[in-house]
Amino acid sequence: MAQIAEIADAVAPAPTLPQRIVLARGWTRRAIAFCAGAAGALALAPFDFIPAMFAPLAVAVWLIDGAADGEDSPRFALAPILSAAGAGWWLGFGYFVAGLWWMGAAMLVEADQFAWALPLAVFGLPAILALFPAAGFAAARLLWSRGGLRVFALAAGLSAAEWLRGHLFTGFPWNDFGMALAGAGPLAQSASLVGLYGLDILAIVIFAAPATLIDRASRGAGRINWTMLTATFLAMLMLAYGVFRLGANQTEYVDGVKLRLMQPNLPQDAKFRPENGANILRHYLALSERASNESASGLAEFTHLVWPESAFPYIISQKPQTLAAIARALNGGVLLTGAARAEGDGDGRRGRIFNSIEALRGETIVAFYDKIHLVPFGEYLPLEELLRPLGINHLVPGIWDRGAGPRLLFAPGLPLVAPLVCYEAIFSGDAIERGAQRPRLFLNVTNDGWFGRTTGPYQHLAQARLRAIEEGLPMIRVANTGVSAIIDAYGRILQSLPLGEEGVIDGRLPREAAPTAFAIYGALTFPALLALSTALALVGVARRQPSPPARALAVRRGPAPMPPGPQCRPSDAKRSSRDGA
Repeated sequence: MAQIAEIADAVAPAPTLPQRIVLARGWTRRAIAFCAGAAGALALAPFDFIPAMFAPLAVAVWLIDGAADGEDSPRFALAPILSAAGAGWWLGFGYFVAGLWWMGAAMLVEADQFAWALPLAVFGLPAILALFPAAGFAAARLLWSRGGLRVFALAAGLSAAEWLRGHLFTGFPWNDFGMALAGAGPLAQSASLVGLYGLDILAIVIFAAPATLIDRASRGAGRINWTMLTATFLAMLMLAYGVFRLGANQTEYVDGVKLRLMQPNLPQDAKFRPENGANILRHYLALSERASNESASGLAEFTHLVWPESAFPYIISQKPQTLAAIARALNGGVLLTGAARAEGDGDGRRGRIFNSIEALRGETIVAFYDKIHLVPFGEYLPLEELLRPLGINHLVPGIWDRGAGPRLLFAPGLPLVAPLVCYEAIFSGDAIERGAQRPRLFLNVTNDGWFGRTTGPYQHLAQARLRAIEEGLPMIRVANTGVSAIIDAYGRILQSLPLGEEGVIDGRLPREAAPTAFAIYGALTFPALLALSTALALVGVARRQPSPPARALAVRRGPAPMPPGPQCRPSDAKRSSRDGA
């Protein structure tokens, strides 16, 4: 028997990389998951190296393959479910550390107060967010099968987890897996049909399908890999749709609106100091009146001037001299600016303070919008009664209140505006109020200066751009340090200012497109695709395909749990050893 085993070891082929991943255990398995997840962040802005998303999603299939507990383990056995969840946590942890490391930069703006929280921002938040892909992997394991349809089990479980991440505890849908398609040129146009969460499902299927190519030995050389064929057809269909949509719709403009967007590029540590208020106003006015070419003369040629979020370290409605200086500069135009807005209650207690967009004509604030989605730990402190006595505070100075609506801004001289303050632009399906009058443009003012020259501001821009594609609405985006841009209703960036530079953008207002399928049926698209993915996964479960080959790898390595993924049957190994003998 010893001689037969030695011959089998000599004759059997060395395990391939996918087989090594399937059979990996302990810290090797965790390291593979972490590194695969981290590699996936290269598919996001500003790198937009789309093939990088194959790493986490193809490896995810092999990791769940390796989460089996014996060839005929019960589907609801706890050990394989926990094994899959553990792999999902490590993969998600790597993905979020690599994709969200820039959040640590915010802790260094006021380092004397918040430097201690740097590890929490860089590692603690990703550790919490990784619980969602962990749950997604566990759900996928419950639907797992041995054929190509297991890709749809991954799509169902992981996309459902991404939807939950975007909604639970006020939601944080930053860097969904579907964002890999947001920077993929024409492929991003599919968001007009299915939205971000639909893109999650499509991305998981497309990028995970190549993992099934190693199943070829179990199918036989002549059989068709229908999963890979479906994923390829899906990608080609999305590409064709995007090329057609962009080619058939050129940018058109609204008559009578001339915009100037001002990007001041103020240092974040100076922006909220009240003693800097006069200098900040002078800087804003000088930059806004700057001639952008030989024929332009300051603000005289523009109907609307736009400034970024939280433009002032004080409440401008309480500063008549500030309103007067702005009115003189506008010369009859309209200013749209981020600003703190106060609303007193008249009973001697503190009034309410909102992070707002205000429209000024002359010396009068003629319209406003109050931010609804406040940033946890940025603008408010969750569990405040518990955390504040421990010395933990939120980043933005002051006490901020949540706006109550309405969700529209009626600005003089502009079509109906859907305002988005800062990260309100990341919430797919919630950027406009359903059932209300349809707006004709997005106005996104933001202050990404907290994050310096990192990848964060580029990721924020990519998500804001996706809202324009989803809803078929142009977007005017003004950021303190960048990236400011004019984006048309198809997501094309018409003009922009680089990150970390001061300057102005002079341009026209693009027209809105016809309501997209997502704008009309957005509430139904993700549930429909999720149901389809789940149904296909259940078909794979019902088929109960025969065990894939290559169990000899596990036999040679001892009593490690037997994964359901593609390997070699022990009988094949014995037959090979006899043939070799």
